[in-house]
Amino acid sequence: MTSAPKPKAGILNIAAYTPGKSKASGGSKLMKLSSNENPLGCSPAASAAFSAQAGELHRYPNAVHEELRQAIGEAYRVPADLIVCGAGSDELIHLLTQAYVGAGDEVIYTEHGFLMYKIAATAVSATPVPVPEKELRTDVDAILNAVNEKTKLIFLANPNNPTGSYISALELHRLHAELPAHVLLVVDGAYEEYVQAQDYSDGSELVAAGHKNVVVLHTFSKIHGLPGLRLGWSYACAEITDVLNRIRGPFNISSPALAAGIAAVKDKDFIDNTIAFNAQWREWLSQGLNAIGLKVYPSVANFILVEFPESGAHTAALANQYLSDRGIVVREVSNYGLPRCLRITIGTEEENNAVYDTLSHFMKS
Repeated sequence: MTSAPKPKAGILNIAAYTPGKSKASGGSKLMKLSSNENPLGCSPAASAAFSAQAGELHRYPNAVHEELRQAIGEAYRVPADLIVCGAGSDELIHLLTQAYVGAGDEVIYTEHGFLMYKIAATAVSATPVPVPEKELRTDVDAILNAVNEKTKLIFLANPNNPTGSYISALELHRLHAELPAHVLLVVDGAYEEYVQAQDYSDGSELVAAGHKNVVVLHTFSKIHGLPGLRLGWSYACAEITDVLNRIRGPFNISSPALAAGIAAVKDKDFIDNTIAFNAQWREWLSQGLNAIGLKVYPSVANFILVEFPESGAHTAALANQYLSDRGIVVREVSNYGLPRCLRITIGTEEENNAVYDTLSHFMKS
């Protein structure tokens, strides 16, 4: 009788992450609005820096990412030596759970939080603990009520994906102040750069104040338009930074990605243009869809969450198919516990108009 290698307990219970679709069922031109990509592309300087690395692909990349960390530090006003760069913030999410969580521990996140939090917790045999949100917003009291002696880590997406909501700096500070010192608070600021609310914070000031149980995450996939290169970074105290550097791969970021990231973070004009474009069209599309009878939840990110009737001829599932048949791909979010909703990335002017026109016809059909 033969046997085969078996994965660790819990691995086969993981539902693999489902990315936004890249294909539509119809339409001559695909409009991909399912992955919150930057409709303006990436910085021309980043593209040029990437291309310039073509003749150096036979060389290993820099293993400690000094230039990129320095560029990030200058742009975000944080110490470069407290930054760890990863292959997307996804890698850092996994590294944090690998380093600080194990079997029997609990990992808290909000019920409509990023799917990777549950996957990362389950992969290390920990127990994922989703807590209720209040009107699709993070409920700080619900998180605090869920904390116990088994809690080792809390993932807080701020702003949250797929809801687009955020909590204020005051609420974030209250959450941290009431946590036991052994609980690691990870603030995922993937969409931070889009936020224009004056009361928002990504939590960096908590790290700067010397707290040893806070990590701030950022990504180059959204505002910088570089999801194809897989690039992200963390900011935390020296002790956590040291731990992450001990377990990350020594060459976890390619040379072209490093070069493009340095150029991207320095291109303030591209970043400012993206923020302004997103704010204008997010407001325009939100108002337009509200006017045709749909509920659009307030968003501070580069996408909107749209709610459809629960039954009848205008459900989210039927709207999703209607859009797809016309070449428009958006994100179905029933796996986030939101079966009545679709998440729609703010696209180009042409794409935003197409979404409005298509859903207007759908609601009249």
